[in-house]
Amino acid sequence: MNTAVAAPAPTRAAPAVTGSRTAAPVVTGIGVAAPNGLGTEAWWSATLRGESGIRPVSRFDASGYPAKLAGEVPGFVDADHVSSRLLPQTDRVTRLSLAAAKEALDDAGADPAQLPDYAAGVVTANSFGGFDFGQQELQALWSKGGQHVSAYQSFAWFYAVNSGQISIRHGLRGASGVIVSEQAGGLDAMAHARRQIRKGAELVVTGGIDSALCSWGWAAYLAGGGLTDREDPARAYLPFAQDASGHVAGEGGALLVLEGAEEARRRGARVYGTLAGHAATFDADGTSRLGAAAELALADAGVHPDEIDVVFADAAGERGADRAEAEAITALFGPRGVPVTAPKSMTGRLAAGGAALDVAAALLTLRDQVIPPTTGTELPADDCPLNLVTGAASPALGMPLRTALVLARGHGGFNSAAVVVRAADA
Repeated sequence: MNTAVAAPAPTRAAPAVTGSRTAAPVVTGIGVAAPNGLGTEAWWSATLRGESGIRPVSRFDASGYPAKLAGEVPGFVDADHVSSRLLPQTDRVTRLSLAAAKEALDDAGADPAQLPDYAAGVVTANSFGGFDFGQQELQALWSKGGQHVSAYQSFAWFYAVNSGQISIRHGLRGASGVIVSEQAGGLDAMAHARRQIRKGAELVVTGGIDSALCSWGWAAYLAGGGLTDREDPARAYLPFAQDASGHVAGEGGALLVLEGAEEARRRGARVYGTLAGHAATFDADGTSRLGAAAELALADAGVHPDEIDVVFADAAGERGADRAEAEAITALFGPRGVPVTAPKSMTGRLAAGGAALDVAAALLTLRDQVIPPTTGTELPADDCPLNLVTGAASPALGMPLRTALVLARGHGGFNSAAVVVRAADA
């Protein structure tokens, strides 16, 4: 295995967290539902051990489909997280979202009821809405008739339902919304949450969760292209490898609590780090503009490429897309110039949840000073000259890990990049 280690970075002062409204907002809570672990610490421990959650599909019979693997969230008992009143009103994606939001708020030690009216909101990303719920209602429509379609179908399928249900449960009545830009959505949602905090919000629950692991959702995945048809979970999703054959779809993601730095300091909150920069671009003519998004995000954060200690890659697992991302990374940092990792190799691509989970991984990497590995891939292809962390987690050597770049691309041409910085007092 080719386990890369973080190269020593130039000496520099840790970026400061100030109390002004223009300061980068801070992350004070993390909630995770992932295929290799339910709950933040369970997922993070499995990720550092290199444990994959990619397995044969169990949620429906996939034997007749060319793709037969998925990343399914294990051990999630709906009734443990959602009341009996809400169960018939919600899709699995909303139940996962409610669980992650509660964990994030509990982790932050935040009580929205103690905040002024309209000071807290929710901005989530979602790509599919309630696909499983919608499939069940379509089956009822065609097999029994329209009178058997649930009235809850009017909202349970909708992209914004996760934001709405989180808002209702926790009394988050401030500016809220939903972002739909597929894999890029998790970062785009956080950027929108950052804008709300700069406008005066004190707290925003943000990130992304997706789940469409049903036969109807599978048909959509297959139509979109890019799924591998390999059946060995250990060799199916191989980001940047010469024999990459596509990706594995998964469910889950992460929700984070984003707060104004001054508010977090005032209540003595533990801070994971700051969302220091973000940018988004679009491939309108088919030309990759991921590199431009990365450059703009660094400029927004006020950091130089030599200040980035680790890159969390989008990692499409498809040769052309991987090559384009490698070109973007090497254009900024040089060949093998910065450690690069793709822990989503253990979960599959989670649509809107994928980049949000990468932000959580970046923050915990900076907290624990260890870079999680990219599993499956042993060596990157020659045309992807990256310092790819593989085999095992890589502890920091030399200077501390302080700043991470997270990259994401959404189906259809969306690009997003975010810079997260370790808390100044960590």
